[in-house]
Amino acid sequence: MTQKDQSTPGSLPGLLEGVRVLDLTHHISGPYCTRLLSTLGAEVIKVERPQTGDPIRGIGRIEPTTEVHGNDGGRRETEIPPYPPLQRGGLAQVAGGGDAVSPWFLYLNSSKKSLTLDLKSARGLEIVKKLAVKAQIVVENFAPGAMDSLGLGYSQLSQLNPALVMTSISNYGQTGPHRDWKALEINLYAAGGLMNITGEEDRPPLKEGAPLAQLGAGQNAFVATMAALMYAEETGQGQHIDLSIAEYATNILENALMQYSYSGVEYSRVGNRGYGRAAWGIYPCGDGHVGIISGPDTNWPEIAKFMEREELADPRFVSRQGRLENADEIDALMLPWLLDHDKVDIFKAGQDHGLGFAYVATMQDILEMEQLTARGYFVELDHPATGPLKYPGPPINLGSNTSPLMKGGSEGDSSGGQHHGWVYRPAPLLGEHTQQTLEELGYDDSEVRSLRDRGIV
Repeated sequence: MTQKDQSTPGSLPGLLEGVRVLDLTHHISGPYCTRLLSTLGAEVIKVERPQTGDPIRGIGRIEPTTEVHGNDGGRRETEIPPYPPLQRGGLAQVAGGGDAVSPWFLYLNSSKKSLTLDLKSARGLEIVKKLAVKAQIVVENFAPGAMDSLGLGYSQLSQLNPALVMTSISNYGQTGPHRDWKALEINLYAAGGLMNITGEEDRPPLKEGAPLAQLGAGQNAFVATMAALMYAEETGQGQHIDLSIAEYATNILENALMQYSYSGVEYSRVGNRGYGRAAWGIYPCGDGHVGIISGPDTNWPEIAKFMEREELADPRFVSRQGRLENADEIDALMLPWLLDHDKVDIFKAGQDHGLGFAYVATMQDILEMEQLTARGYFVELDHPATGPLKYPGPPINLGSNTSPLMKGGSEGDSSGGQHHGWVYRPAPLLGEHTQQTLEELGYDDSEVRSLRDRGIV
């Protein structure tokens, strides 16, 4: 990938330094794809609606109380009305006025630039096309056909920039009888088949807690975009990537689809009791829940030893089949000991005896986790609406040395928030980079003022 030197002595550039991305995405799947690109150092210009921005700016918004600094922040989740109109002109503002912000937006849009633009106006489309000419990548997640109707489809933009990579993320794909169907996460999780294998055997199917289908589709879109970018740099030929969120969900069905293809047997839901047998799943304990993994069979006697229950050493329980046939009895024998101990103690006791135990971590557990702290995982970014907060760090460690907790700098401060090849800055205020971006395209102050007065930016 094309790179340029980082200006701060001793710091490493992002791996995608020098790559420009035009981000025409909103909500979750598209912004997660472009977040991975931006935090790897690409210049990601996020185009948002004037006045309101990406709708996810208003989802799950947190309004600070009297104290906003520190990691707890004194915050509470509230029902916030829709964004009131922003005053045109002047400095960029936090959408919604005041300090209320969306944690979703803060996370999904780290290290990006925000350009407000009305894509329904002729001048707005003119600006987008100028940006597309200078970009290597365009990512969009509008409804199929919307980009073509705006004159921004791949066939149109590729005439202006033949090496352009365009990634389109949609519910069901750009083609097929379902391409225009509407869907939310629960629909996509269900249609992809994941819901059918999630939950307890005798209860209705369940949805995953996180928007797994959308986040996973964004991750796949990132990988596909990177592959297409490499090809474009080698050949000068761009690509149009068509990514279906529902198809992503089908791709991670474990062995359920293949099992049915081979045998005609449906994959049954097993809930927290993994594979239907005892001592393999999530159990209650003194201060939460813990994960118990009893395999391999040769290690089963260790459970009876440190749980101090001789009954667990019964030969009937040694094999997997035995634990399947006697699951309720085994669980009843383990439960008193589990409820008398805390999750971290159980986790460490199992690990000390060669067993793959774990525990269900709360958010506070994660922030204090010694493993993550020792690896310098967290990034601290100082957003003007929240003060300094810990953010999830890079999903991949690219260097032999990890950096300590770091504060993200403001725009232009290249020293802020880097983890060896990753670049972290706070999510942008709405329209924060509109003036800068337009000036780089050759618009003078009077032209920018005119565009703003007309509501185009």
